[in-house]
Amino acid sequence: MSRFAHNSFMLMVGAALLTGSATAQLLPSAGLPPVGLPTGNVPIAGPVAGPVFERLLGPQERRQVISPTLDSVAGLPNSIIQSGTGSLLDLRRLRLQQLIRDNRTQLESDASGYPVRRGILIAINPAPSALQGAAVAGFRTIGGESVTQLGFTTVHLTVPKGMSAREGLKRLRQIAPSIEADYDHVYEPAGGALMPVAGALAAAAGGAGVRIGIIDGGVASHPSLAGAGIDQHGFSGSPQATGHGTAVASLMVGNQGLFRGAARGASLFVADVYGGNRAAGSASAVVRAFGWLVSRQTRVINVSLVGPPNVVLARAIQQVRARGIQIVAAVGNDGPAAPPQFPASYPGVVAVTGVDADGRALIEAGRSTHLDFAAPGADMAAALPNQGYAKVRGTSFAAPLAAARLAALGSVQLLASEARPGRGRVGRGVVCSDCRVDPKLVRAK
Repeated sequence: MSRFAHNSFMLMVGAALLTGSATAQLLPSAGLPPVGLPTGNVPIAGPVAGPVFERLLGPQERRQVISPTLDSVAGLPNSIIQSGTGSLLDLRRLRLQQLIRDNRTQLESDASGYPVRRGILIAINPAPSALQGAAVAGFRTIGGESVTQLGFTTVHLTVPKGMSAREGLKRLRQIAPSIEADYDHVYEPAGGALMPVAGALAAAAGGAGVRIGIIDGGVASHPSLAGAGIDQHGFSGSPQATGHGTAVASLMVGNQGLFRGAARGASLFVADVYGGNRAAGSASAVVRAFGWLVSRQTRVINVSLVGPPNVVLARAIQQVRARGIQIVAAVGNDGPAAPPQFPASYPGVVAVTGVDADGRALIEAGRSTHLDFAAPGADMAAALPNQGYAKVRGTSFAAPLAAARLAALGSVQLLASEARPGRGRVGRGVVCSDCRVDPKLVRAK
């Protein structure tokens, strides 16, 4: 089928064309083969969670680690970090369950317990015959988009009435075996807070240097960001300032007194995939964010988010890398016994873990199918929304430091050449080891 005919069909069957940052033109696929991934994710396992948290944490701390807010930007409580991998797995399971429970009208779980958009599936470049067969079986097309910057089209389907998303995906693959489809998984920040905060978004200013992108929550105004060139765009509604996004941005382009980001002078492009809503951050939003960042000609994209493998996200990452853009991702903070996290585990993505002030790998650091580098991820300060600094901890805050150095150097090979030895699992070594700002220097909370 011609490209024109395929697009026309998408428009006819789409009840509501989803716009976001996408445009209406479909680019060729750059000759890349389709991405195939196992559909069975690693189950969210672990012992029953109650007793260990009752023993280690008070009621307020339990609420913070299971339903993160701005107060949790500093990372996990030491009592949990030191209690072993079983507690980290326990916490992970409880946190995901609570996210789904708190947003049951928007979310449900896949077969392995990961949060997905309720009743929604995504297909990549589906053939008209596959969509026709799906329609006969009760699936309804609710939209689609041609992400021109990434060279493929997606179609969003609702499952037949009375079916769960997991039942719907199984049924769709039965009636259309050739279709490349998956859930619309929801991705979490790799530690830290996402709740919206009062105050204005960081405004664009200078920033004529290297172009860096981040996929995260929105970035708030802060004195350290006043002179930075920051362009923000929302992919789940309008951008909303968050603690997590603000901390990550400050570690890159912040500049106030003794606080110095690792990529000062860079132009920062912020793709907010949450809009202040923890139930957002879907694979479809992340894909649109990648498309926008490609259009902005970013050199490096930092993703401090974690979740399961997803065929649509995998295709987007493949296309971004085919355009010569580097992607840096955090490995997460659910401990080494947790399943490998994505997008850090995808081929071609630079996977980053965190180390403390002594160069030791963080106990709570997660794992990926490969590990490239470590960077400071503890015993350091980052900006809080509006004013002040917090003492932060987690791989979320290591990844942007590695991304900043990669953007400055231009290649993974040059980044590896300046890596220093660390203690524990640190990949090729610790990069940006001098980028840590001592919390005492800026009176961090």
